[in-house]
Amino acid sequence: MKEQKKMVSVVYHALDEKKGEDIKVIEISEISIMADYFVISNGSSLSQVQAMTDNVQEKMKEAGYEIKRVEGNQSSTWVLLDYGDVVVHIFDKEDRLFYDLERIWSDGKIISASDLEG
Repeated sequence: MKEQKKMVSVVYHALDEKKGEDIKVIEISEISIMADYFVISNGSSLSQVQAMTDNVQEKMKEAGYEIKRVEGNQSSTWVLLDYGDVVVHIFDKEDRLFYDLERIWSDGKIISASDLEG
């Protein structure tokens, strides 16, 4: 689980670097087999969503993590980056409110930014 926390930390900092809004990390390892962590954030515009997406991909590649799958494109209001144990959801504000993943995965454990460093 230590490696997954490193991955989440890289993602968190990449989103924060591009001013990602309301970054949430949800540990879902005990309630789902699809991943160990979801990282959810939103941008205030399509260009910010794309900048956040590009930065996460760049920083994860630099850290040696290979992406498994990408859902969404340059004009998407929801981009999913699948790194296996860590799945990143980047939304525009409206879609994030509509899909409300935090409510759907509310049985998961919210991980704070300080927990990622510890």
